[in-house]
Amino acid sequence: MLAVGVFAQAASSFVQAVPAFLIPLLHNERGLSLAEAGLLASAPLVGVLLTLVLWGAATDRWGERVILVTGSLFTAAAVVGAVLAEGYVALGIAFVIAVMGSASASAASGRVVIGWFPAERRGFAMGIRQMSQPLGATAAALVVPAVTASGTLTPALVVAAALVILAAAACAAFIVNPARPARATDAEGRPANPYRGDATLVRIHLVSALLVIPQYVLATFGLVWLIADQGWDATAAGVLVAASQFLGAVGRIGAGVLSDRVGSRLRPLRWVAVAGIPLLLLTALAGELHLVPLVAAAYVLASCVSVADNGLAFTSVAEIAGAHWSGRALGTQNTGQFITAALAAPLVGLLIGVTGYSAAFALTALAPALAVPLVPRDAASNQVPTSSPESA
Repeated sequence: MLAVGVFAQAASSFVQAVPAFLIPLLHNERGLSLAEAGLLASAPLVGVLLTLVLWGAATDRWGERVILVTGSLFTAAAVVGAVLAEGYVALGIAFVIAVMGSASASAASGRVVIGWFPAERRGFAMGIRQMSQPLGATAAALVVPAVTASGTLTPALVVAAALVILAAAACAAFIVNPARPARATDAEGRPANPYRGDATLVRIHLVSALLVIPQYVLATFGLVWLIADQGWDATAAGVLVAASQFLGAVGRIGAGVLSDRVGSRLRPLRWVAVAGIPLLLLTALAGELHLVPLVAAAYVLASCVSVADNGLAFTSVAEIAGAHWSGRALGTQNTGQFITAALAAPLVGLLIGVTGYSAAFALTALAPALAVPLVPRDAASNQVPTSSPESA
């Protein structure tokens, strides 16, 4: 279940990453301006934001297997449409539709892991599942430029379609919906709503939205900071950024294992938020002093910590929401993060233009500082249980 869920999410992430890696071809060989190519690359964000909550609700209603298969086939059909599209407006529309389908894997694959793994191993399993997104993007970074070197988009789109078709087949063959407990009801007999009368989930959503800011700032501006501001060679800068992304992916597993050991997702989430503050300030100081070893160490550590919260918050939201609400809750969780990331990148870009990189990185530390008091305290209702009725 874990392997197929990771593959389905990675294939979806590959599709979502394709437009960004087509920018060199579209700009250098097809004559699109960077603004036009960038607009095309933003199509995945639009498609994801339109459908994450809807796919989550559908997963709550019809189960994980049918949503994973349906969403993957929907995505494949849209990617084939992109191959046949004439003109960049049609291509952009096809990408939006494709990513609308690929968003199905987010909540559904997460629920598969939540449902099939007992609570004491769920953080570890979810950490592995969370690696699927950077794996998909990394695969796209390696494959898309290579197969489009001839000057045509078609090979990249064929690879993307093949991956999601394989994912649909794997999900149809191997995914079994995890058992669900009986639906809880409130005092009036209505299905229990985990958002009603309890702000825990809303607070976690807000914490995650704040903590995604340093993640996107470091990932978006790290390369150009090292080259333009710190005077690094482009190759060395690329190696450091790639290493930080890889170590961050491994760190997600470590954070999940830690949450299993301490029996809590929320305490490690608070620790991650607290750790982000000095590391961002250290990165800003290292950049101001232009100390190469300190710059490298601070950037890698800050980047690793900036992504460590993802799996913790994702798992916590699913566990607290319960089997009948986790799809919608996970969709809401990711939607908030995408909206914040879309706003943070251009705003911080403007801030860098006014204050410089070091001051902008230091001010970014306000995000985890604001998140720390918002992290809910553990209660009996949201501690990691010692056994999992959903996986029984």
